Amino acid sequence: MSGVREPRTDFTGRLAERLSQTTIGRRGSAAMQELRHRVVPLHWSNLFGVVALACLAVITVTGVVLMFHYTPSGTTVVYDGAYPTLHGAEVSEAFASTMHVSFEVPGGLALRQAHHWAALLLPAALLAQLLVTFFTGAFRRPRRAGWVLLFLLLIAALAGGWSGYALPDDMLSGTGLRIVEGITLGIPVVGTWMKDLLFGGQFPGEIIERLYPLHLAVVPAMIALIVVRVALLARHQPPQFAGPGRTAANVVGVPLFPNAAARAGGLFLIVSGMLMLIAATVTINPIWLYGPASPGDAGAGSQPDWYTGFLDGALRLVPPGWEFVALDRTWTLAVLVPLAVIGIFLLLVAVYPFLEERITGDRGEHHLLDRPRNMPTRTGIGVAGVVFYATLWAAGSADLIADAFSLTIEGVVLTMQIVLVGPAIGFTLARRVCLGLQRKDRDVVLHGYETGRIVRLPGGEYIEVHEPVDEYERWRLLETGSRSSA
Repeated sequence: MSGVREPRTDFTGRLAERLSQTTIGRRGSAAMQELRHRVVPLHWSNLFGVVALACLAVITVTGVVLMFHYTPSGTTVVYDGAYPTLHGAEVSEAFASTMHVSFEVPGGLALRQAHHWAALLLPAALLAQLLVTFFTGAFRRPRRAGWVLLFLLLIAALAGGWSGYALPDDMLSGTGLRIVEGITLGIPVVGTWMKDLLFGGQFPGEIIERLYPLHLAVVPAMIALIVVRVALLARHQPPQFAGPGRTAANVVGVPLFPNAAARAGGLFLIVSGMLMLIAATVTINPIWLYGPASPGDAGAGSQPDWYTGFLDGALRLVPPGWEFVALDRTWTLAVLVPLAVIGIFLLLVAVYPFLEERITGDRGEHHLLDRPRNMPTRTGIGVAGVVFYATLWAAGSADLIADAFSLTIEGVVLTMQIVLVGPAIGFTLARRVCLGLQRKDRDVVLHGYETGRIVRLPGGEYIEVHEPVDEYERWRLLETGSRSSA
């Protein structure tokens, strides 16, 4: 008697079926269904987060590999590695191990350079994400905590980059550490204590041994911040720009999984691949050319990595002679003023969502993003902040500017000091431009776009034919009128 045999299930199929019946399996299935039903809007500004995540992934993977070959020690040894020019030179174990990675570990130089290039791109991606969030008002309720976490991610990236900058213990990083020592000693009352705490004694002390744990802690800290930020933002619908069918109660876009996830994954792979390609073809931080760090020497024309240039620029813009004696101590304003200005600037960036809410009295939840032109005051403030940062950043290279254009360093610094009025000018111009663009939008809504076609009316009058805006443009532009006074 022949019977119908049930189809066989392979091992993985049976395992998947049993797993789906467990508590973990049911929760995973429910989470997957939620991802399939969660809709996210499509906009180019959403891609900066993916770029930052790709940079963090490259930093993590390359950092783990480099960790097994790097020796975080300032103990002096005689170099006898694969770079013959430095044979017999006294170097630190940190420098010697970095040279070993660069010339003797297979693929070590590519890993070092990928690590460095990713560390340079990560702050840029986070800054771009902060700027987009600011100018579109995506920091308002219920996403104020997300703004603070994004700001902390940027600070963590800066701390990781600065601490990693010093670890090779070459002449360039040694010059930067000497500047850090001078700034620390310039702080009244606690400066000497802070210097001893950081360096562990006379320069350079144990700075390598003390910076290395900080550098290792940055990536786990950033991952934790990202997890918390994603968890907080997932509690609310993603913000979107105004458009047909888009309201504060819905989201127009594509499913998070698999559509948006596939797009993000593709960009993630592209950025990771480009970082590895650049690392394999473009040299960065060639410490064998700089030589080992020397406490008594400094490299001419040395520059910090771009993301800390604004800190160096703030020090250079202080006029000479800014100090006074009081309470039997010399108070060096050349250090205190830049530290205070930078500290206040960063604090204002961190708490801006709370300040704007308090000043405007707007405590409602916002799920629709603003066009920057529709919020002229906020846009002016953002432009002023960008101009201020750019001025400090340019001042950090005042010596290179003077050398490249055959100018005096004093003249370049004086020009930068005058340019410090730029934020006020930037605020005024940006606000006026926004108001002008609002008037232009209103004219387009009322009269349509100019076509360049001239027709003659029956009465002999010549007029230009205007083409009315479509539904999407009208929807997008009409939002301007309700915010022209902001």
